[in-house]
Amino acid sequence: MKKILLLLSLLPALLYAQEQRVVNPDVMSWDDKGINRASKAEKKLTLVFTSDGHIDGHNAIRATLKKHNIKGAFFFTGNFFRYKKCENVVKELKKDGHYIGPHSDRHLLWCPWDNRKTSLVSKDSLVKDIMNNYAEMKRFGIRLKDAPYMIPPYEYYNETHARWADELGVLFVNYTPGTSSNGDYTLPNSKNYYSSQYIVDRIMKYESQDPNGLNGFMMLIHFGVDARRTDKLYNRLDEIITTLKGKGYEFVSIEELIPLKKSNKK
Repeated sequence: MKKILLLLSLLPALLYAQEQRVVNPDVMSWDDKGINRASKAEKKLTLVFTSDGHIDGHNAIRATLKKHNIKGAFFFTGNFFRYKKCENVVKELKKDGHYIGPHSDRHLLWCPWDNRKTSLVSKDSLVKDIMNNYAEMKRFGIRLKDAPYMIPPYEYYNETHARWADELGVLFVNYTPGTSSNGDYTLPNSKNYYSSQYIVDRIMKYESQDPNGLNGFMMLIHFGVDARRTDKLYNRLDEIITTLKGKGYEFVSIEELIPLKKSNKK
């Protein structure tokens, strides 16, 4: 009976999966069947944010994006949507017109750190984890067809996971590596600590040295971080945007960076 109920609940997603596909997939960069960089032909990039419950960057990030008239992409776990403290955050971001998508329901680790090719979850468990995330989003009026792009938990997954998600109509996207912006969560007493100044310097260095600059980038900044890290990268977001705009970059929505089209499949 549980299997039947699960299949019935997945029916809209399974039908939608046959409708949407990536426009021009050949110009994208792929990481285990998830897109981690869009076309390098234009000076366009997207700001993406993730959280499992931290919201301390909300006011700074929202104000900065509004100042620059930028639409960001926010990927939140089911946990995030369940927290009372996060309800108004979601409503405000939605009101501002930002993309809001899934980051897994319980922020599970899907594959071992030392062997990405294997899986810690079964297909049923992964599908349940994704769809439960969407169930929480639905309470805010966000459905799968409104939010097909997903950043997997820990930005860590494999081709099998991506294939299972694709069967649901869910497209994995990931941050573009190279700038260390995703290291803004590290703590001062950790061996892998990246200060905000170090990250800003890395962003600008990458931009100046890569032949394609930051074209097609998805730049990840965490929506909030541990209170023990007082040096918050999101407080440098205005500086980063202003500098890159001065270099001719355009910050676009994820829907514009990675457009989808309807498939001709019957």
